[in-house]
Amino acid sequence: MVYRRRRPTQMQAATESVAVAPTAPVARPAKPRARMMRQYDLVERVRSYNPNTNEDLLNRAYVYAMKAHGSQTRASGDPYFSHPLEVAAILTDLKLDDATIVAALLHDTIEDTEATRAEIDQIFGSEIGALVEGLTKLKRLELVSREAKQAENLRKLLLAIADDVRVLLVKLADRLHNMRTLEFVPTESRRRIAEETLDIYAPLAGRMGMQEMREELEDLSFRTLDPEAYSVVMQRLDALAERNRNLIGEIEAQLSNNLRHRGLGARVYGRRKKPFSIWTKMERKSVGFEQLSDIFGFRVVVNDVESCYRALGIVHTTWPVVPGRFKDYISTPKQNDYRSIHTTVIGPGNQRAELQIRTEAMDQIAERGIAAHVFYKEGVGSPTEFLKRESNAFAWLRHTVGILTESTNPEEFLEHTKLELFHDQVFCFTPKGKLIALPRHANVIDFAYAVHTDVGNSAVGCKINGKFAPLSSELQNGDEVEVLTSEAQSAPPSAWETLAVTGKARAAIRRATRTAVRDQYAGLGRRIVERLFERAKIEYADDKLKGALPRLARASIEDVMAAVGRGEIKASHVARAMYPDYKEERVARYGIKKGLAKLKEKVASEPPRSPVAIPIRGINSDLPVKFAPNGGAVPGDRIVGIVTPGEGITIYPIQSPALKDFEEEPERWLDVRWDIEDSMPQRFPARIKVENVNEPGALAQIATVIAEHDGNIDNISMQRRSPDFTETTIDLEVYDLKHLSAILAQLRAKAVVARVERVNG
Repeated sequence: MVYRRRRPTQMQAATESVAVAPTAPVARPAKPRARMMRQYDLVERVRSYNPNTNEDLLNRAYVYAMKAHGSQTRASGDPYFSHPLEVAAILTDLKLDDATIVAALLHDTIEDTEATRAEIDQIFGSEIGALVEGLTKLKRLELVSREAKQAENLRKLLLAIADDVRVLLVKLADRLHNMRTLEFVPTESRRRIAEETLDIYAPLAGRMGMQEMREELEDLSFRTLDPEAYSVVMQRLDALAERNRNLIGEIEAQLSNNLRHRGLGARVYGRRKKPFSIWTKMERKSVGFEQLSDIFGFRVVVNDVESCYRALGIVHTTWPVVPGRFKDYISTPKQNDYRSIHTTVIGPGNQRAELQIRTEAMDQIAERGIAAHVFYKEGVGSPTEFLKRESNAFAWLRHTVGILTESTNPEEFLEHTKLELFHDQVFCFTPKGKLIALPRHANVIDFAYAVHTDVGNSAVGCKINGKFAPLSSELQNGDEVEVLTSEAQSAPPSAWETLAVTGKARAAIRRATRTAVRDQYAGLGRRIVERLFERAKIEYADDKLKGALPRLARASIEDVMAAVGRGEIKASHVARAMYPDYKEERVARYGIKKGLAKLKEKVASEPPRSPVAIPIRGINSDLPVKFAPNGGAVPGDRIVGIVTPGEGITIYPIQSPALKDFEEEPERWLDVRWDIEDSMPQRFPARIKVENVNEPGALAQIATVIAEHDGNIDNISMQRRSPDFTETTIDLEVYDLKHLSAILAQLRAKAVVARVERVNG
């Protein structure tokens, strides 16, 4: 959902066009302050739905919070204690248990007063102490950005919510009261709080099925962020309600009468959409207010599920149905536990009427979400355990928190949280009929990771409704998706992260990519270490290295090997940690060039399958290997490896002039060899320079020769050297030196080619 926050320029222009004589400032009369709720008021509110309430606990919490906040005041000038009281009042409307009401009264004491967690545990018990602690923001965060601090506080809150959902209920009530009193906050902070509410807290309330709270949070944010748009929508709504007052009553009466005459008792009432909902629909569909046909909706509340479908049949046989507007959320509930039948008909006065048919229990959950579950009755047990059994919404929340907390940095966590909270859903099925709920615009990659992380990591193709399709295909409601996997693929391409929509898929792809890269570096490091030990004729064993880990400041053998592969630790340091008497063969500075010359001679004369050299299989090998950037290397070349910290090995032909740049760093040189299987040919990079006659068709002839000899052109650049000749540089992919030589020979035979040579980077 996208909400565009506009500047009220039209209103500004209108006000600026009126000249106003300067006058002395006029003091506005202060609003009369509402009477604070007394102890007995709070107790009576709780007792109205829970006769067994612990009055003593409520009274002690009331007095403790009042004394703790003392003379503190809010931005409005009201006593600060009025805020936790109002939060508690909101939660009594939701009929929550004593512990939640007490946590509401105490929720700011640890953060804003001298109270401590230990003191609250001692007076009120550890259950209430844990709730209050979960609502306390992190203090003294040494973070660079406000977004990072916001993300860390949100991470702490979500983890606390996953342990006890009542933390969320108190936090939402806290945010709701803060939004109701936002007018007293400075303008800059007001916008920031409203944006945060619209981005995180309102969607979170919606995900928990708390529709009433979500709508109020959205409207309060909308009024703050775009007061002009809010005012316009409200005026239109009020005018429309006045104009259609009789029509709404007529539809309610006709619906009730038709159902009653068919022997079905039902409670029918009309309800208009909220301003923010209307505004976002206008923005999303690019339509005007007059073009919206479902501003008013009607709830039909019956006794049981069977009556829902009977009511649907009566409605559909009484009025014409609008095609494509039927949804059955009773048979397929939303992830936030919402259940209803939706349909739209052409009702009295030829007006469209959107109907929602549900039972009383569904109606309660539709409005209050997880708060509709009764926590205060005996036998319910832990609210968290109860909701694990009863609520899909809470199961989704715990699952999502588990995914989000794997994010590696605060900003990434915040981005993924917003992503998971915001999207509407599509429902797809596996071939075995398992329902998978995904955000709208999700694709097969997201589906695969929703089934299982291993399925996502090994996905290579898919079928949608029995037909082959790309993994990037966007999914629609009702699609049956079969993911095709391959054991040969252990990690997904890193580019998938940009294609995935869900936070789970993105986090899993990033994690798998990091693991694959680390495994590559660890594999390279192990080979480097083992070759060093072979040359030094000393024994290597993992058990012996394990005892040397403290000296290398690494937690595991794999960490050591990965560090060696990345160039962070030298193989000689590993040897010295295992064998303190080990002495590295050093080349004196004056003899570096001489020593490297010997290395080149050794590489040139070394047999192709030397056991000491590290085997190189190509770009797609299990080692982090790159090839010389300005010319590459191909099988048949005598090669040497240069270790670049953090990047792996770069392979150079032994004749490459670029090797001169590394003559002062002998520790970066590695013995390497080709390890190519004839049954699985691979292409390797090479560069050639062609001086050709500048005439029409010359480039076509050159390209034809390369194509006819199964070469692949990766890149071409051309430079005019004289009026008659052009220098063309071509990056090729070939199988080996013999293949490259054949292409060069055929190019030399062409009349348009004056000269051709290989470039050694």
